[in-house]
Formats: sequence, C-alpha cells, structure tokens
Amino acid sequence: MKDEVMLDGVLFKANNSRGLVFYLHGNAGSINVWGKVAKTYNDLNYDVFLLDYRGYGKSEGKINGEQGLFDDIQTVYDEMKKRYSEDKIVVLGYSIGTGLAAKLASTNKPHLLILQAPYYSLIDLMANSYPIIPTYILKYKFETNIYVKKCKMPVVIFHGDKDEVIYYESSLRLKESFKRYDRLIILNGQKHNDMTDNKDYKKEIQKILNP
Repeated sequence: MKDEVMLDGVLFKANNSRGLVFYLHGNAGSINVWGKVAKTYNDLNYDVFLLDYRGYGKSEGKINGEQGLFDDIQTVYDEMKKRYSEDKIVVLGYSIGTGLAAKLASTNKPHLLILQAPYYSLIDLMANSYPIIPTYILKYKFETNIYVKKCKMPVVIFHGDKDEVIYYESSLRLKESFKRYDRLIILNGQKHNDMTDNKDYKKEIQKILNP
C-alpha cells in the first residue's frame, strides 16, 4: 500500500485567470524560495501551483524511489484537475523538476509543457558532469528524453547557453525528438539560476501564454 504523507503546496491566484501553471521547481530551496516566480505568470493571468516534494519545506517524508515521487506528483495533479480542465493547464518544470514535468505531461493531457534548463536524462547529466562516477550507481534515471517523445501536447524548452549546471547541449539533444510544432529557445548569456527574471524569457513566455 502506498504510504500516506502530507505534501505542501501553494496556489497563487491571478486576476481574471486564464488557467493554471503547474510548477515543479528545482533542487535547492522550497516554496518559500520559489514562490517569487509566481508573479511572472500571475501577471500573465495564470494561477500558479507550486508543490514541495517529499522532504522539502513543510512536505513530510523523504524521497525513497523514482516511482513514489511520480505518484506523489500525479496525486496532486489529479487534485488540480478538479479545479481546472486540462486544456487550461500548463505543466512547467525547472532544472531537476524538468524530468518530473516531462514524465507528468507524458501520461496526462495538459495544454502545454514548458521545460527550463532540462537534462537529457540524469544518467547523461552525470556522465557529462561527473564522468569519474559510474552511471550504474544512479538511483534515479529521470529519462526526460523518453518522456518527451511520448508527449502529445506542444513542448517548449528554454535553456541558457552559459548554463554551468546542466549543459545546454542537453536541450539540443532533446530537440532531436521534437514534433514539428515544438520549440527550443536559447537564452544568450543565461546561466542556470534566475531564468524567470531574464528579460528575453519574459518576452517569450508572454507570447507563448498570451498569443
């Protein structure tokens, strides 16, 4: 039986909401830190739901397996579907959250998937960033490359060409699996952190969410 834990999440409401951005954040910090990104999407008339993974912020328990983490996110997503139709939901993942977002989108029907600074897979990232460590010891694979291929909705990827954490060629490789209406947007000079504050990102995301 799946163990029961309390997961912490916050819904940031916009005026005259057009839909929901279901936001899966990066590795460092919790909602207390990541909550600042909500304003960008609220200003575009989207509500934003931010979830803390197990062991993050006020969420209970600890991450003990890839599938358990996927199940947690699906459970919360199902709750959001009670409030928003899926054609009004945008799934967005940042950094470590990109694999989770891609997996979620691949098994559901959101309107759009947005990935900020994604990895091709955790195995690939480890091989490129820490080549001395054998990839077989990785506990989680998070195979974004496989999930993206299964996504039926449009996929938009943003990546900074100066990313020092997840090498931006990861996104170039993911692009090889694109459908004809998917997009890769490279942000010149952008490092790994604070992408949401990038002026070019703000221009592009406005055109995407409010075409």
